[in-house]
Amino acid sequence: MRIAIDAHGGDHAPTAVVNSLRLAASQWPDTTFILIGRDEKLLPEAFGNLQFVQVSEQIEPDDEPVKAVRRKKDSSIVVGCQMVKNREADAFISGGNTGALMAAGLFHTGRMRGVDRPALAPVFPTLTGKGILVLDVGANPEARPEHLRQYAQMGSIYANKVLGFKEPKIGLLNIGTEACKGTELTKEAFSLLEQERSISFIGNVEARDILYRPCDVLVCDGFSGNILLKNMEGVAKAIFERFKQELTASLLNKLAAAILKPGLKRFARDMDYKEHGGAPLLGLSGPVIKAHGSSDEKAFYNAIRQAHLFVENGVIQRIEEELSH
Repeated sequence: MRIAIDAHGGDHAPTAVVNSLRLAASQWPDTTFILIGRDEKLLPEAFGNLQFVQVSEQIEPDDEPVKAVRRKKDSSIVVGCQMVKNREADAFISGGNTGALMAAGLFHTGRMRGVDRPALAPVFPTLTGKGILVLDVGANPEARPEHLRQYAQMGSIYANKVLGFKEPKIGLLNIGTEACKGTELTKEAFSLLEQERSISFIGNVEARDILYRPCDVLVCDGFSGNILLKNMEGVAKAIFERFKQELTASLLNKLAAAILKPGLKRFARDMDYKEHGGAPLLGLSGPVIKAHGSSDEKAFYNAIRQAHLFVENGVIQRIEEELSH
C-alpha cells in the first residue's frame, strides 16, 4: 500500500506531518509513505518505507481554490490528487486549502462511476463518545434528492468498512422529525431514502439532537451541512473558553477544577476532532482525505489510519458495486 501526504497542509505543518509519519511507519512497516513537499530536507532520516516527491509550488490557505489548482499544477495538492488518479498512490491526505483539495479531487482524481456529486464527510464528535458521519458539509452547496440518496449509500458503506459501525443507521437533517416537514428537497429525499433497501433509514433528524447521536450517518446538502459544521465548531470553542474562564476565576473555582479535572479531560477527549482523523471526499475515484487545518501529529496519524482502512477494505469498489445496482 502507498499513502501520499501533503507536507505543507495545515497550521502545524510540516513538523506535525513528519512526526505523524514516524508513528505510522512503525505501525505499518509494509506500507510505503510518500511525503510531497518543496524541500527534500523535510525527509526524515532512517526511514526505510518513506519516499519524497518534490514539487515547486504551494497552494496557500487564502488562494482562490479553482484558480490555484489551474495555475499551480506542480503544487503538493494537485500532484497528490494526480498520483491517486495515476495509481502511483493508493490514497492522499492533505490539511491544506479545503476548496483547492476539492477542486483538485474533481479535476485530477475524478469521480467514481455512478456518482453525480462527491461529498465531504467529516466525523462530528458527540456526547456519547462515538462520532457521527455527516455528509455533505460543503463540497456541493446545492443538491438534488438523488444526490442525497447517493450520499446515504456512500456514507453507509464508509461508516461500516472504515468507522466500524455495524448496519449504520441513516438520518436526514431537517427542521422537524415528521416526514412532511422541510423543503421540497428534503421531502423528496425522504421518500427516496425510505424506499432505498441498501440502507437503514431512520427518518428526519433535528440539529439539536445531533450531539446525542441519534444515528450513525447524517445526510444533508452541502450548504446546510457547512452551516452545521461551522456552528458546532464555534459553539464548542465558546464552551471550552467559558469553562476555562469560570474554573480559573477564583481560588474556590480552582479547587473545584482540580476535583473535576479527570471528568473534564474525558469530556474534552470525547469532543476532540483529533480522535477521528480527517474527512474523506466520498465519490472520487480514489481515496482523498482532508485533514483538519489545525491538525497536530495525533490528528494526522489518525487520518493516515483512516486512509489505511479506506484502502484495505476496498471502499471505492464497494461503493461502485452498490451504486451500479
